[in-house]
Amino acid sequence: MDELIDKSDVLLADEDWSHRSEEATQASILANRLEAAVTRLTIKGSVYTEQLGRGKGLVPRYRLQHNWQVAVSLRDDLNAGWTETVVELVHADTYSDYLEMADALLNKGYKDAAAVITGTSLEVHVRALCVKNNLTTAVAGKPKKADTMNADLKKAGVYDGLRQKQITAWMDLRNKAAHGDYADYDEDQVRLFIDGVRSFMMKYPA
Repeated sequence: MDELIDKSDVLLADEDWSHRSEEATQASILANRLEAAVTRLTIKGSVYTEQLGRGKGLVPRYRLQHNWQVAVSLRDDLNAGWTETVVELVHADTYSDYLEMADALLNKGYKDAAAVITGTSLEVHVRALCVKNNLTTAVAGKPKKADTMNADLKKAGVYDGLRQKQITAWMDLRNKAAHGDYADYDEDQVRLFIDGVRSFMMKYPA
């Protein structure tokens, strides 16, 4: 992004374009590359992609200038950490509420209910990660199982194999709680479960 912005700066600094078609060609190429970069670094329907759309149809110089402004805004927002989407923020608040509920239940000795709530929050988050990364969440009209979505996310490079195995282990604990195998885990494991899921959701927002 920095490289494309710098190249655009050089081209836009030259004000005399009246008789040089090669500058117009360079401007079109740079405008296209800036548009592609912004699209790659944002999600569909973001304010940045909407702004890009307003530059369609402009002559090369002005389209380049328009896309340059969008790119600079995105770069600065990335550096400032201001690019969390509203959806991610709402999800984060919701998950935080459920995990706090799980914390409270665990503190009162209800480890099984805490494990179920934490596991359900994890599965919903995994599904949301699939949606965010354009991965299908259903097959033949039926929702995919959590293990399948977990494998899909690993295959898509959203996280690595170690993370996939950790999520599989967490899902196994949730299943034990949901099916009444209460003696197969203890309060310490549920505490690690809650803390681990909270950390995972912060690292991989959806």
